[in-house]
Amino acid sequence: MTRILSYNILVGGTRRIDHITNIIRAANPDIVGLVEATNPRVVKELAERLGMQYRMSGSPTHTSDWQVAVLSRLPIAHAYTHVRPGILTKPLLEVCVEEKDGHKLTVFVTHLAAAFSQGRGGDGIRRKEAQEILRIMASKQGTPHLLMGDFNALAPGDRLKASILLRYLVEMDRRHQQNLHDNVGHPYLDFVVPASLRFLNPLLRVIPRSKLLCALFDETGSLYAPRGSIGLLHKAGYIDCFRRVNPYAWGFTCPSSAPAGRIDFIFASPELAEHLVECKLVTGGNGSRADEASDHLPVFAEFGESVVDKEDERQWDLEALHKVPSRSTHSLALPELDGNVGFVRNKEDEDAQGIGVD
Repeated sequence: MTRILSYNILVGGTRRIDHITNIIRAANPDIVGLVEATNPRVVKELAERLGMQYRMSGSPTHTSDWQVAVLSRLPIAHAYTHVRPGILTKPLLEVCVEEKDGHKLTVFVTHLAAAFSQGRGGDGIRRKEAQEILRIMASKQGTPHLLMGDFNALAPGDRLKASILLRYLVEMDRRHQQNLHDNVGHPYLDFVVPASLRFLNPLLRVIPRSKLLCALFDETGSLYAPRGSIGLLHKAGYIDCFRRVNPYAWGFTCPSSAPAGRIDFIFASPELAEHLVECKLVTGGNGSRADEASDHLPVFAEFGESVVDKEDERQWDLEALHKVPSRSTHSLALPELDGNVGFVRNKEDEDAQGIGVD
């Protein structure tokens, strides 16, 4: 069994290292892919606390120097950083580990561009990144490997609770205007809304107050949300681990205090996906809630020696997957949600109707 965790720890996680440690320990992973690993001291301390080796994509020089890292309990055979100026907005980290049975497993950790205020929500930028990553991973075809991280995009067929995200953005915008250095790393309205459309910001602030407007905004947001980069990975044959195991759960990963969309993924090569046993979100552990540790929920996957292909053999805790973390003193005053509810799909792999999963 090899246990994987993909985790965006939010701008280095410096002041939240205890909570981050507790969340990772709760998952008990063999390999952790860290996104926004902007503080090398935090990465080193996490590795020491967890008894792991670590590799980083680079040495960050400031809080906006977006690096990624890998923590591993398994021996690291080699590591390589792929830098593509003008194509990849952030480095792609490749780490090869030796599993307990002696086989090699290669993991890639990525952080695709946000660029939400760019044309089509930055979809063109992320498509170029995905194409380059696929080109880099082509040398691993036929061998077990995976790609994980923060993709800043939705998967085809996934929903977006745009009104919940908007409420979060409005609150972050308010905090940002009060203190430009408060909530560093959290998105706000101007970060998401294109400059040419910012005259609509007053209207956007009104939408969360109306149930009707929220419903309309949810539908519009789901139609507009960019999905091209994830679609390219699907077409290349990579398996979305969460969706493979949980076909009807929302699986929203961000923001952790008000989950609205699934943008964090673990993709497995076909050879590796045959051994996928479990994939779920981690919402807390060891006395810490995930929303205290980061603005993203970590994604956990486990691979074993046998293929689990019968749905009644797949065991996942839907109640935990659907649970929205309790509010902390720093959480937003947001309405209670019915958790990460599920959906059904039509033959075109599009959302047909939102439904609750019991």
